[in-house]
Amino acid sequence: MEQLNQTVFVTGCFDLLHSGHVAFLSEAARYGDLVVGIGSDETVRNLKGRYPVYTQDERKYLLESLRCVRRCTVNSGQGILDFLDDLEWIKPDILFVNEDGNSPEKEELCRKRGIRYIVSRRIPHASLPVRSTTALRTECNIPYRLDLAGGWLDQPYVSKFCPGSVLTISLEPTIEFNERSGMASSTRRKAVDLWGTDLPGGDREQVAKILFSYENPPGTDVVSGSQDALGIVLPGLNRLDYDGGYWPKAIDSCRREEILGWIEAHLSLVTLGPRDGDYSALSETDINPGKAHDLSVAAQQCWEAILRMDLRGFGESVTGSFEAQVAMFPHMVDRSLRAVVDSYRSRALGWKLSGAGGGGYLVVVSEERIEGTMTIKIRRP
Repeated sequence: MEQLNQTVFVTGCFDLLHSGHVAFLSEAARYGDLVVGIGSDETVRNLKGRYPVYTQDERKYLLESLRCVRRCTVNSGQGILDFLDDLEWIKPDILFVNEDGNSPEKEELCRKRGIRYIVSRRIPHASLPVRSTTALRTECNIPYRLDLAGGWLDQPYVSKFCPGSVLTISLEPTIEFNERSGMASSTRRKAVDLWGTDLPGGDREQVAKILFSYENPPGTDVVSGSQDALGIVLPGLNRLDYDGGYWPKAIDSCRREEILGWIEAHLSLVTLGPRDGDYSALSETDINPGKAHDLSVAAQQCWEAILRMDLRGFGESVTGSFEAQVAMFPHMVDRSLRAVVDSYRSRALGWKLSGAGGGGYLVVVSEERIEGTMTIKIRRP
């Protein structure tokens, strides 16, 4: 039994309070007196791209009504670490997070301040179903997109040097991914604008073309790559072959349950936080035929390794694709991101950043699931 005179701190949005929240908070309260810090309405807007359904005052009231919560406060800062200044007066002994809220930044912060860091798994109470705020929101049926290898080859200014593939998987929205985190969240918002709660039926490639055209109307200065629209609309795993155009010349799909389940078992995410608002991946680029060729080769190797279910080859090719991206777009990473990657080298077979945005999520390939990482669910046909 833990010492009950300890202060346990939990932070999050806690919008649309549900049984999963209560189970998580009750588990945290087992370790001591529970203080909950909630993100302000503006913080939620900046991270999620939408305001919460319940205002910060409503969320605070609801949480303070729970018998397991001793006190609730609105975090005074912004971003992933919006509670940083509040630690000075809360003085927690424990920071308790779930897998969605786990991040290297939080773990390092606790290490420096002598705060115990505990990561909980998302486990419902008794026979109750697993709940998430995302699952309760009406737009939750629109998928997200994760690229596994070859990202940037969907841009003509890259694939004109060497044709190649982008590998994408369509993700069920079991997690509400942050804005500007490389999960095609901006394209997904366009899909919600167009269709509301669900993707329409019909020819999937044509549906993706409608979404791509809606996001990139005539006169668009910076065209979003078509892998975003295709990665959202096409279920399963897809290889999109580009040869100097905005739309792939060919699309190969893999929807074999054995392979999709294998990817889910060996791929997980680590939260890094969204990209900065002034981030620019296109500054100081160094794109040439040799580097584009390296990216193309890595993506092809990744596709072949997945079809063979070759785990080591999968990890090595994901890393190879990532390093080929960084060679062309050096601002994708900085010293802090390299430090995070280094912390997973001994436990992972491969790694990359979600998208090409210098933040969001670290994608890791591993033999066994690494504790504290988030699992994904690939959308089936």
